[in-house]
Amino acid sequence: MAIASPSTPSFSAFFCCTRSESTRSPTRSPSSISFTRRLQPHPPLTRRLAISSRLNSSKPSGAGGSVSPDNGGGSEHIQYELYHKFSSPQRRRLGSPVFVTLPVDSVSSGGQVRRRRTMAQSFKALSAAGVEGVVVEVWWGLVERDEPRVYNWQGYLDLVALAKRCGLKVRAVMAFHQCAAGPDDPHWIPLPLWVLQEIDKDPDLAYSDRFGRRNMEYISLGCDILPVLRGRSPIQAYTDFMRNFRDTFRPFLGVVITGIQVGMGPAGELRYPSCPTQKLTWAWRTRELGEFQCYDKYMLASLNACAREIGMREWGDGGPIGAGNLMQNPEHTEFFRSNDGSWTRPYGQFFLEWYSGMLLLHGDRICREAETIFRGTEVNTSAKVAGIHWHYGTESHPSELTAGYYNTSTRDGYLPIARMFGRYGFTMCCTCFEMQDELERQMNPVGSPEGFLRQLLLAARVCDIPLEGENCATSLDDDSFQQVLKMSKFYSNGLEKPSFSFNFMRMDKNMFEYQNWVRFTRFVRQMSDANIFRANLSSGGDINLSSMLDATKVGLAFAYS
Repeated sequence: MAIASPSTPSFSAFFCCTRSESTRSPTRSPSSISFTRRLQPHPPLTRRLAISSRLNSSKPSGAGGSVSPDNGGGSEHIQYELYHKFSSPQRRRLGSPVFVTLPVDSVSSGGQVRRRRTMAQSFKALSAAGVEGVVVEVWWGLVERDEPRVYNWQGYLDLVALAKRCGLKVRAVMAFHQCAAGPDDPHWIPLPLWVLQEIDKDPDLAYSDRFGRRNMEYISLGCDILPVLRGRSPIQAYTDFMRNFRDTFRPFLGVVITGIQVGMGPAGELRYPSCPTQKLTWAWRTRELGEFQCYDKYMLASLNACAREIGMREWGDGGPIGAGNLMQNPEHTEFFRSNDGSWTRPYGQFFLEWYSGMLLLHGDRICREAETIFRGTEVNTSAKVAGIHWHYGTESHPSELTAGYYNTSTRDGYLPIARMFGRYGFTMCCTCFEMQDELERQMNPVGSPEGFLRQLLLAARVCDIPLEGENCATSLDDDSFQQVLKMSKFYSNGLEKPSFSFNFMRMDKNMFEYQNWVRFTRFVRQMSDANIFRANLSSGGDINLSSMLDATKVGLAFAYS
């Protein structure tokens, strides 16, 4: 266990802002990470990428929303002719496009589109409502399931083709993480089977907390550049996957597929699995502190090397002592308490800079590879930032610290992330857009989703990077939609060329219930300006919103029973 020393060595960490490695050549050989190494400025890149954060959902990647069995019917003959003009400069000036995330089980484990006819009807309804496109999670555990470098894209090719026929754009998520909690969950999608076999041989490929509990949601970033996956490093495996995706979907890139969201951790978010993803929807209610994920042998080796480099070997034996238990009040812990907590002392600063710096280095490596692979394809590349807001009102922000965000009352932990995205042309996507402090504080007085989100939005503005928003829970009430509009304006107001879009989480049968659909389509119009499209039925002529809703209601009443 690491114990703070009374002596105060000088040290400095520069993981987060710059790197000297070439953006064109991936990291191939294992090398020690120097804690004091200054990284050189990265040359500016011209292609924009897009970051997306689906925060705080117990099922951010495994949320419900399964499409119900399709019963057939005449509504599949309804044809919508859309005049979106969404990709024109006028479209971007008029408003912000809305995308809808598809159900997790849209593609089966066998690589087939589930309930294809129902999906087509849903796509037509979304297109008629003025939705820009859909977000599709492309699961590593399905595509490269059985053997390394053997990919099955068929189900996703069919989905993209269907979206094209319905006039929708696609944002594809490179999902390198596990979905759901385990085999008993209907949305369970593990890591590729051959990866799990390697983890069985070397359990330290998975994250571990101080109690030795392993988290299998994502491969530990401690072995990012080590050849632990049958001769390849995890970064190389992710890179090969993205390159094969690019080559397979090249005819659609920049035309139908306009965004690539690159997963960087559990739930696809750039974070540590300090709290299991399936618990995140209610973790803020219990105010869980989270656990530092630095006890696998690869993370410990890096920590130990950094501690030795500054002459403090005793600091490299493990994570902080006195961090309390998951449910403990942070003010009752030695590390997180506001008054002289260890997080303010030299050891605490050393550890938190190393821990957050490793996360930033991981993000930098993946950003660099993604930029190289998708350069020239006219797509925006995205990644996620988690919304850990339930201790935002405290001095130390413990749940953010354990997730890898060195953000406290005296330090901005999100600005380095925004700068990293800016260096590679990334768009930053945040979650919590529908959440309100007034409601959340009724159950958690120290939480502040609005305060957290404002900080992220300001970081995006300072770094002049585009933004994607997301909701945490599938809320279809007017108050939630109005909150999204309010927070989107907080980002856009005063910017000469604001770039904002919204990913609605997620499509399910409740979304198509009449009153919910009315509220959703109203929200889409408010975001993207209702005057930019018109819908035609097969009978010909323009239709108003009520007619469109009636047609959609007929088309979906049987499909979502």
